[in-house]
Amino acid sequence: MKNIFAVGIGPGDPEVLTPQARNVLESCTAVAGYKLYLDQISPLLAGKKVIPGAMRQEVERCRLALDAVLAGEITAVVSSGDAGVYGMAGLLLELTGEPRYADIEVTVIPGVTAALACGALVGAPFMNDFAVLSLSDLMTPAELIRRRVTAAADADLPTALYNPASSKRHELLEFAIAEFRRAGGEELPCAVISNACRPSQKITVTRLKDFPFGEVTMTSLVIVGCSRTVLRNGKMFSLRGSGVKYGVGN
Repeated sequence: MKNIFAVGIGPGDPEVLTPQARNVLESCTAVAGYKLYLDQISPLLAGKKVIPGAMRQEVERCRLALDAVLAGEITAVVSSGDAGVYGMAGLLLELTGEPRYADIEVTVIPGVTAALACGALVGAPFMNDFAVLSLSDLMTPAELIRRRVTAAADADLPTALYNPASSKRHELLEFAIAEFRRAGGEELPCAVISNACRPSQKITVTRLKDFPFGEVTMTSLVIVGCSRTVLRNGKMFSLRGSGVKYGVGN
């Protein structure tokens, strides 16, 4: 059976690329991906067939990668972060349900997803249960996103918001921040991390009452804490219960 690799390359810093992902990419003869992500791993692409693409060309790009496998190439499709978290792994698995690609097996190589990379940059906001939501309504109806945001806010879950806004899309971010303010209050800790683990990285840790809407772009991730999230010395961390059980902290 032929094989294709869905590879998560992490948030952008080569040091956060897993050894497994590096080894797979080095072994491949063809690599497909969004151009921005290919640029982040350019030293690993020398001598390989490169299948680039733009946003909203994911299906075409994955089909070209699968065709490359049929032509005998050892092929990887790269995604930023983890390939199975808003990445290409699911699409490849869908496409291999078609007769043309039915003999191709998808092997998913995990990567450091944005929520975990950004959580580490600002402290430890996800110490207990948490939610991960995308605010992009390209593939998911806006009303369903609103319901999920409200559920996360009412459940008092620390939440990572992927794809929070773009130059033309900001209404769902405004709705989300309003819902977390309603459910948890304006003092909830929050953070905006842009271009995580890249040279242009920018981090703002604050509270919902001062949420910096103007800093949020498509390369940002927003983290909103819960009632058990502490903001101290520029770091945010969520209490898991060690203070009560073991008497640690103040």
